[in-house]
Amino acid sequence: MDITYDDNKKDLPVEQLHRLFFLAGWAGSEAACDPDILPHFNIPFINSTIVVSAWERERLIGAVRVLSDKFGRSIIYDLVIDPEYRNKGIGRELVNRCITHYPNSEWSLETSEENIGFYEKIGFKRSKSVHYRIKGKYQPE
Repeated sequence: MDITYDDNKKDLPVEQLHRLFFLAGWAGSEAACDPDILPHFNIPFINSTIVVSAWERERLIGAVRVLSDKFGRSIIYDLVIDPEYRNKGIGRELVNRCITHYPNSEWSLETSEENIGFYEKIGFKRSKSVHYRIKGKYQPE
């Protein structure tokens, strides 16, 4: 397995990015992607502060994006790994590469209960702060 990482490319191929989200269970049906959404599926990544992606040859196998003020606060969004490549250190490497960009920043994220163990293993601690949100058009309940 020859994995390469890219810390510079934000304009990830929409079809491959959507495939990753589908495999993770975040994008509904692979075949039935809304044709209005697919051409813009990578816009959140393009508009992020940092994007780090993992590749096996030309195949996108993992990605993460970060929004940051580049000084005090950075938030990890959408860490997604192809299930075939999970538990191989790729997620840890993607997060570590993000933190390397702004090592003095406070890092935070929102995750599901089943992913808490992964983040705790790499040094994240559960916050006592309260999280509120207004659901957007494209977010599930």
